[in-house]
Amino acid sequence: RKEEELDSKDAIILHQFSRPSNGVPSLSPFCLKMETYLRMADLPYQNYFDGKLSPQGKMPWIEYNHKKVSGTEFIIDFLEEKLGVNLNKHLGPQERAVSRAVTKMVEEHLYWTLAYCQWVENLHETRKMVSLFGPFSDLLKWIFCHLTKGIVKREMYGHGIGRFSEEEMYTLMEKDMRTLAGLLGDKKYIMGPTVSTVDATVFGHLAQAMWTLPGTRPERLIKGELINLAMYCERIRRKFWPEWHHDDDNTLYESEESSEASKTYSPLQDFSFYSRTETFDEEGNSVSQTPDTDYTGHSLFDSDVDMDDYRDHEQCK
Repeated sequence: RKEEELDSKDAIILHQFSRPSNGVPSLSPFCLKMETYLRMADLPYQNYFDGKLSPQGKMPWIEYNHKKVSGTEFIIDFLEEKLGVNLNKHLGPQERAVSRAVTKMVEEHLYWTLAYCQWVENLHETRKMVSLFGPFSDLLKWIFCHLTKGIVKREMYGHGIGRFSEEEMYTLMEKDMRTLAGLLGDKKYIMGPTVSTVDATVFGHLAQAMWTLPGTRPERLIKGELINLAMYCERIRRKFWPEWHHDDDNTLYESEESSEASKTYSPLQDFSFYSRTETFDEEGNSVSQTPDTDYTGHSLFDSDVDMDDYRDHEQCK
């Protein structure tokens, strides 16, 4: 197929995998991280779901002014330099060091245990979420998922974590998740009351446990004992993904007002041009909104999930 020419002049083109069929933006924690970062930084971007990897074999990657950049860390550095954005400007040197350490723990350690659960142990459920169409879609899904399973197992073995037993891998996963829960505590975001780059990273990975791994150990852990992580994910989803609504939402994380408002959310748009301060409706008409309101016009402060909600729930048990 002849490739479509993209004009990336003064426009961020985000290349990533296609949307899955279960309403979650991406089955890739790095794609979800990158798109969430763009929303947190309020940078307008255009999604492009061509499935084509970067020259380095990476996904996601971006084009900006005909410059191609891959690797989420390098993409963020590039955008900070070119566009002057910086989600970490409120952090001191020690906080920046902690933020990087947490990022590496999540991306180089927790990622592999979640990938094992997603593409090895829970492959039958993951296959249902993969979005492929056509007369041979079921066969293509089976081939794609089993190829991915083999790649994940091989890369995990090369990394070293794949040489442990399944129980040992889940022990490592639980330690990482407990570390994140302890670091978050009752704060709004990982580093305090203000969002920073590390939140895009942590959310991109924990969202997989929240919404793509039904019935698995990471899901039971995040929605049970480590419920502050679940509330953290809900908080970010509502603020930066107002159009993302999940049919199986647990009402524990929602107030009655926000639950009613969520029913009016529109589905994710595959090829939408998104900006928090200037977005477009389904007909392509411009819709103005401020960072303090969501897609429905409701105040984001009304829909934020606070630890007080959790304490009230615990007292009712």
